[in-house]
Amino acid sequence: MKKKIGIIGGTGLENIAGLQFMNAVKQETPYGSPADEYKVYENDLYIIYALSRHGKNHEYAPHNVNYQANIYGFYMLEASEILSFSSVGGINLTYRNGDLVLTDDAIDNTNRGSVTFHNEKGKVIHIDMSSPFCNSLRQKLLKSAENKGISLINGGTYICTDGPRFETPAEIKMYRIWGADMVGMTLFPELTLAKELGICYANISLITNAASGVEENRKLTSDEVVEEAKRNTAKITTIIEEYINNSEREQCSCKNILLGAAVSK
Repeated sequence: MKKKIGIIGGTGLENIAGLQFMNAVKQETPYGSPADEYKVYENDLYIIYALSRHGKNHEYAPHNVNYQANIYGFYMLEASEILSFSSVGGINLTYRNGDLVLTDDAIDNTNRGSVTFHNEKGKVIHIDMSSPFCNSLRQKLLKSAENKGISLINGGTYICTDGPRFETPAEIKMYRIWGADMVGMTLFPELTLAKELGICYANISLITNAASGVEENRKLTSDEVVEEAKRNTAKITTIIEEYINNSEREQCSCKNILLGAAVSK
């Protein structure tokens, strides 16, 4: 039986060489409609479901994305792992536009609703976040980039804000003190929702711009974010192509995340 994996990111990441397009699936969930149809691709090893998290025409701002529906849709399609790709601003002073970072830690600085699938009274769940991202997926992504000669920074802390505005220089200074390397608007609750469902999840973040105040007297625009993302889509899709041509990865315990997570008296 072929393994089923999900890919979530911006428009364009679903156009991956070596895959045969099968169809597009409109997947309704108990949490409403995902941002777009899931484009279904296939090769000898995998069935791949690709989703544009902001919608086909980027119509959903970060604070309006239905994260529950997006992730639960992957669950209903029986995806066992999700490869997430994000565009972020660089806080770490060594980062340069176009750098790819394999995220290994994260800070949730959002104030969003619908952050869990466990809202019913009497069912209190505290999931472990000691290892926020699946290390097995991370190692396979790292190896895939290495095999293709693509530089992938191994480790970085992503701080997630509500958006849709960019951050102030003072906020970025504070985030750097907190230990953040990059700032984005979509990692939470996407990451934790996937973990609650036992789906392996890993993230590669693309540095599209210096965060506010990192470069003096410089205005941030959405246009530069989009243009930098377009310039680096080829590198990201090359990593994905190498990833899906290799079935080997170490076993992990992501599917057992709920063991011992429930509060019981």
